Amino acid sequence: MEAVIAVIALLFLLFVVLGAYATVRVIGAARRGVDRTISQARRTVEDSTLRARTFTQFGAAGEIAQLRLKLRTSMRATQDALHAGVGEDESLRESLGLFERLSAHGRELDDELKRLETEPDKATLATRLPGLRERTERITGSADSLRWAARDRARRFAEDDLDSLSAQIDVEAGALRHWTTEPDATSSWPDAPAPDAAAPGSQPWPGPPRSRPADEPSRSAITPPGRRPTYPWQKKPRPESTT
Repeated sequence: MEAVIAVIALLFLLFVVLGAYATVRVIGAARRGVDRTISQARRTVEDSTLRARTFTQFGAAGEIAQLRLKLRTSMRATQDALHAGVGEDESLRESLGLFERLSAHGRELDDELKRLETEPDKATLATRLPGLRERTERITGSADSLRWAARDRARRFAEDDLDSLSAQIDVEAGALRHWTTEPDATSSWPDAPAPDAAAPGSQPWPGPPRSRPADEPSRSAITPPGRRPTYPWQKKPRPESTT
C-alpha cells in the first residue's frame, strides 16, 4: 500500500513539474511575442517620425533625419535578407557574421545621429555633417553589397535549377514524342503443332493457301508406267511364226 501511495505521489509531482515547465515556456513565448510586437511598433513610429522630419525640417536637422532613415532602412533590409536566406544556404552564415559586426558600427552611428538631433549648436553640427555623411555612406554601402550579393546568389541558384529542370523536361518530351511502329509484343502467333502430328506440306499455323506458280506443269493423278529395263541373261522373245 505504501508503494502505491509513493508511486501516486511521484506521478503527481511529475505532473506538477511538467505543468510548471509548460506554463513557464508559454509565458516566455508570450512575453517574447509582446516584446517583439512592441519593438516593431516602436520602430515603425520612429521611422514615421524620421520620415516626417525629412519633409518638415530643413538644414542640418533635416539632413540628420535623412541619414538616420537611410541607415535604418538599409540595415533592416539586409538583416531580413540574410536571415531569410541562411535557412536555405549555409554559406550565408559567414556573411551574417560580417553583418553583425557591421551592425555594431551602424548602431553606434545611429545613436550618435540621434543625440545630434537635439544639438543646439548648429554651426558645430554643420561642420560634423560631412563626416557623418561619409560614415553613413560606407555603412549603407557595405550593407547593400551584402544584401545584393545574397540575392544574386539565390537568383543564380534558382536559374541553375531552372536550366536543369528545363533540360530534363526537354529530354522527357523527346522521349514521349518518339513512338514506335513495331507490332505489339503482347500479340503472339498460335503455337505450331508437333512435328509428328503435322501433315506433310501443311503450315504450322493457319494462313492463306500457297498459290501454285503459273509455269509449274500440272501433274496427272496416275503416273504412266515407264519402260522396263532388260538384262543380258534374259532370253529374247521369240517372234511369232506366220503362216
